[in-house]
Amino acid sequence: MSVPSHHRAQWLARFILPHEGELRAWLARRPLVGLDIDDVVQESYAILAGLAAVDHIRNPRTYLFEVAKSVCLQALRRSQVVPFGALTDIEALEIPCDAPGPEAVAAGRQELEQVAVLIATLPPKCREAILLRKVHQLPQRQIAERMGISESTVEKHIGKALRLLGSAIGYGGNPPLSASISRDSRPARTDAPENRLRN
Repeated sequence: MSVPSHHRAQWLARFILPHEGELRAWLARRPLVGLDIDDVVQESYAILAGLAAVDHIRNPRTYLFEVAKSVCLQALRRSQVVPFGALTDIEALEIPCDAPGPEAVAAGRQELEQVAVLIATLPPKCREAILLRKVHQLPQRQIAERMGISESTVEKHIGKALRLLGSAIGYGGNPPLSASISRDSRPARTDAPENRLRN
């Protein structure tokens, strides 16, 4: 392996090395008979270091996994005797996707729906201010002009909305439970001296 240029070494360190742990874990979960993980990783680095240019690489992580997959397939092709299990090994080389899975998407949608419901319950001025700021991304000055109030009042409305939302989200949309029962909310004891006086 030739020594990569300083520019290429920097690119490898910045965009490729951070994914090595994930690549090794991915390779370890693949039943690739006769292949050594260290060899696959080193060969992948050698290929990346030897590329004429890397400007065309938009997603270095995916590219690294593609190169490692190619190294594995080449090793299987070069093998004199391809074990039967290698056929399933090839199928196991599907590259992990950056996109969230269906469960994460569904959970995200549910959370968004819950936040929308909570925003709808905010006091009208707080709701208007928070929507203009966080959804429409208007600057505070423009919100103040639009609502006909001062910038400091806009800030107060947004702060109150964030506190209310944070509190509601922190308790799953339910009001917070009191850490201790106040004296007024405890049931009165009939044998307490003050109750005996009243009776």
